[in-house]
Amino acid sequence: MSTAEELVDAWLPLPDIAEVTGLGISQVRRLVEDRAICGIKTGDPKVFRVPAAFLLDDGVVPALRGTLVLLHDAGFDDDESIAWLFTEDDSLPGRPIDQLRAGAKGEVRRRAQALAF
Repeated sequence: MSTAEELVDAWLPLPDIAEVTGLGISQVRRLVEDRAICGIKTGDPKVFRVPAAFLLDDGVVPALRGTLVLLHDAGFDDDESIAWLFTEDDSLPGRPIDQLRAGAKGEVRRRAQALAF
């Protein structure tokens, strides 16, 4: 089991994301390709899933894409990016994903940028 699997409590396969968001499955796949969301293969059998916390009632967490791009530029793969977003950080306070969901992207992005150096 990966670190991301241990940290994330709720996962959604792409068809469920399509249902929740009202998007077509090809549009959901495009979200993954464009790094607006990311996921890993989890469960048994292994199926590509995305953390449910990446979604809000009206769609994808708006600040997530930019943060995922910063993490990718810092050399993080999807598993590592998810683990970083879901790891408690006392100086924020809380988890970066919770800060992004609350609309507080500035400090999260500063920390993500610092990882590249």
